Amino acid sequence: MAIANRAATPTNTAPLTLDQQRAADAWQCAQAQSQSKEYVNLAKGLPALIMNSGLLQVMAFLEEKGPKQQHCSVVARDLRAWLRRRFPEVPEDFAGFMRALMNADSSKFQAITAESLAWLRWLRQLAAAISR
Repeated sequence: MAIANRAATPTNTAPLTLDQQRAADAWQCAQAQSQSKEYVNLAKGLPALIMNSGLLQVMAFLEEKGPKQQHCSVVARDLRAWLRRRFPEVPEDFAGFMRALMNADSSKFQAITAESLAWLRWLRQLAAAISR
């Protein structure tokens, strides 16, 4: 009986992998917006939009739409907050974020874009699953 109890208690305290961190952050964001169908739909479409138009253009689009379409502001804020955690030199506010990306070298810009897409893959899946 003691062995069964020990097996049921997780003892693994290894640090989370980067993908697990992405999933945990996206999960929190998705849970906070689980009742917003617009948030879910935007989360589903953003990766394709970024791949077609580029990260800077999409972030500018979300900023423009934000005042009238709150879900745009929320997704943009959530993404910038995650990117700030991964790249401390990138500010979380819109203007600072845009300036930092415009001044970034190409390898840094590609890394930030790739990280955006990786996080959004989790957000897209989790937001859709929660909203069901």
